[in-house]
Amino acid sequence: MTTAAIAPGLSATVSHTVTEADTAAALGSGDLATPQLLAWCEAATCRAVRDVLTPDRTTVGSRVSLTHERPSPVGAQVLVRAGVVQVDGRLVRYEVVAEHADGTVIGHGEVTRVVVD
Repeated sequence: MTTAAIAPGLSATVSHTVTEADTAAALGSGDLATPQLLAWCEAATCRAVRDVLTPDRTTVGSRVSLTHERPSPVGAQVLVRAGVVQVDGRLVRYEVVAEHADGTVIGHGEVTRVVVD
């Protein structure tokens, strides 16, 4: 299996508007739930490489380090950027940053995914 088409610099941005279903309140308390923010980060990592993977390949998560620094109320727009920073065989490491539409960083971290058939 080759990952030659995946290279540092590939990136993607996804945009979401926080809804009631995205809140920690839906799970028990608070504003934007950290698990939802993580899901959006994962979605951005997948989007960053989807155009260079062959149809028989995908990536699966293997490691996450995410800091969720600020709340995002219902109605807030959240932009999540993911960029490939390292490729080591089948392992692909991404830097992720989540921010409000005004540029305020609400979370950041690293996601490692593995290319699989």
